[in-house]
Amino acid sequence: MITLKHFTLLLFLSLAAAAQQPVHPDTPFIQDYSVKYYSDGSTRKVYADRNHNLRVLTATGLQLPVNGRFLYPGGFRPDNFYRTAARKKIGAMTLIREQFVFADETHVFSQAWAGSLFVKTPFPKVSLLAGDDSLNLMVSDGKQLALLRNGQVILNENHAADPILDIRYAHHHFWILKKTGVFRCSITAPRLSAVIRGEQFTAFDPGSGDQTLYIGTANGYIAHDLLSGSSETFTRIPVTHITAVKVIHDKVWFGTPQGAFSVRAEGGINYYNGERWLPSDEVLHIEEGPGSSVLILTGKGLGHIHFKPMTLAEKAAFFDRQVRSRHIRNGFNATLTGMEKGNPDTGYLSDSDNDGLWTSMYLGAEAFRYAVTRNQEALQNCRESLDAMERLYSINPVPGFPARSFERSGYITSLADPDRWQSAPHPEWSWKATTSSDEAIGHMFVFGVLAELVDDAPIRSKAILLMDTLMSHILKNDLYLVDHDGKPTLWGKWNPAYVNGFPENVGDRKLNSSNIIAMLQTAYHFTGKEKYRKKALELLHQHGYLENLVRPIKVIGTTPEGGDSYARMLSEAWNHSDDEMYFLGYWGLYRYALNDTLKTAYRQAILDHWEAERPEKDGLWNIFTAITGTREFDLKQAIWYLQEHPLDLIQWNIRNSHRNDLDKMPDNFRRQTLKTVLPPDERPIQRHNANMFILEKDKGNGLSELSAGDIWLLPYWLGRYLGVISP
Repeated sequence: MITLKHFTLLLFLSLAAAAQQPVHPDTPFIQDYSVKYYSDGSTRKVYADRNHNLRVLTATGLQLPVNGRFLYPGGFRPDNFYRTAARKKIGAMTLIREQFVFADETHVFSQAWAGSLFVKTPFPKVSLLAGDDSLNLMVSDGKQLALLRNGQVILNENHAADPILDIRYAHHHFWILKKTGVFRCSITAPRLSAVIRGEQFTAFDPGSGDQTLYIGTANGYIAHDLLSGSSETFTRIPVTHITAVKVIHDKVWFGTPQGAFSVRAEGGINYYNGERWLPSDEVLHIEEGPGSSVLILTGKGLGHIHFKPMTLAEKAAFFDRQVRSRHIRNGFNATLTGMEKGNPDTGYLSDSDNDGLWTSMYLGAEAFRYAVTRNQEALQNCRESLDAMERLYSINPVPGFPARSFERSGYITSLADPDRWQSAPHPEWSWKATTSSDEAIGHMFVFGVLAELVDDAPIRSKAILLMDTLMSHILKNDLYLVDHDGKPTLWGKWNPAYVNGFPENVGDRKLNSSNIIAMLQTAYHFTGKEKYRKKALELLHQHGYLENLVRPIKVIGTTPEGGDSYARMLSEAWNHSDDEMYFLGYWGLYRYALNDTLKTAYRQAILDHWEAERPEKDGLWNIFTAITGTREFDLKQAIWYLQEHPLDLIQWNIRNSHRNDLDKMPDNFRRQTLKTVLPPDERPIQRHNANMFILEKDKGNGLSELSAGDIWLLPYWLGRYLGVISP
């Protein structure tokens, strides 16, 4: 029996351990997101003037990007603001003094400076244009090059044998790019002088600050120091064929045929690939946008990348709106699917095998949120999702058996896995059978969280009743989930004959032992029913479940030679869904341990598992590990996960296997493809049960949007509850 004195001592020790853990101060970080504008594919250049107006030069004239906002792409319409100039056949544009300057078939002109700039060009069809602050101009059609001072031609050369690719103005010089080199020319000395010669030059930017000339080539980029004349070539980059270069503040941006990337001044690369960021991957031009944003013009339109200071709390508020506005189906935390090209307004809420699991994780997030903030909306969210969880038990005729999901009858053929659906006693509804162990552990996790942390009597009572209902069913049926047909479901099996039938190195032996002990401990902790404690101790000490669950992760591998086919199937590679089941179970395993001796053993098992998971940098696994009181649980990596996660949770196609900057690994049991995992915003959107080292997603582009409820809100609010993330 724990006395008040003992409780006080334990509380003091617990608080002391927690006080030693690191805490992330929630200061603003930079969150990037994209607003896209789709076009007919005739784009050439894009610029933003000092008034934040955007103009895109296309083959058919000037266009305005219109009606775009985050997640809702816009399009283009002709620029008719200056109707008297709208009919001009504009072939080139640039910025001078942050104002738009254009060239048509005969003149260079602008609407700025009261329209006073109007200079005749020495040849028609100018396609390249640059100018200085004094409105001296350099123009080219690719073959001819002319320099104009005060409207007078002071240089006019033919370069047809070695065409001009681009011209810029910087560092008091005009700069000229050719395939074979970069040249410069000044107003006072109007002749071309070579800065650097080479081969296969494709794009460049002389920049404006650090005296470094950046040159894109067909095989990497060159950083040329204008002061020393030294050069360095970089090929360890995502894509080596460079199509555009632009220095923007402390980053150098590069366009390629396979997306864009930026190189940070302190080192490191950010890669923008796929329709999460760009209308297409064929990058034509990059420019600075308003408010330090970046304009990336592609063959199919404009990607406007924004960089917004944001705290984790603000990101949580954004994701809360995402979930509540379009991811709640009958109280479940659901996926929006069937969308047209990523438009959230065109999708529908889909059923899932794991409606109970995804909802348990979201419900857990809202319970932690309520425990921290006492927010009444969070409490109401808990009520609504718990109602959905409760109905999983009452909608089917099997006592204590939770359905996977439920939906209105008459639509079974349009639902996932139609053969698993059964008619409910109520004619309006159908329910989904074959419930699995990952559903069960998710249920028990959140029922424990609600019972412990939510000080609302009806919610607490309902959570305890449901955990007792589920575990009574499992005990009554000899540690099996028994379906409507009177048979155990495929995965709902915790009986010793099943669990210990696997070789010791097959993961299901360790996993199922860990999960069932966590579930029994949770039920005993809140119901006080001796049958749960007794069964847990029996499994731990008479059937080897303690030995099973503390077995080191490094032992887990493929079935030994001669093992049965079922065990071989389960152990072909590491199952990342198992990680989700383990960590959700760790809540009840550690917090509701039957005694301190077991708690110590459980702690070591958790830390051992976490050590194996560290390369994935999964925010949820790292923060779950903090429940043990350990000082080291990779908090920085957890924050990296939360900060780097994209706001756009649409499942766009993503490609990374072509990248030249990644350290790839040979095939291995854990399916770790890289030495270092990619940031969440550079890889496919996925839940915690997926392999974080997946490089590609190549089907269903823009068809569905996942909910932030389980992906992001659970690790964030768990971190807030544990005190390792500050308000």
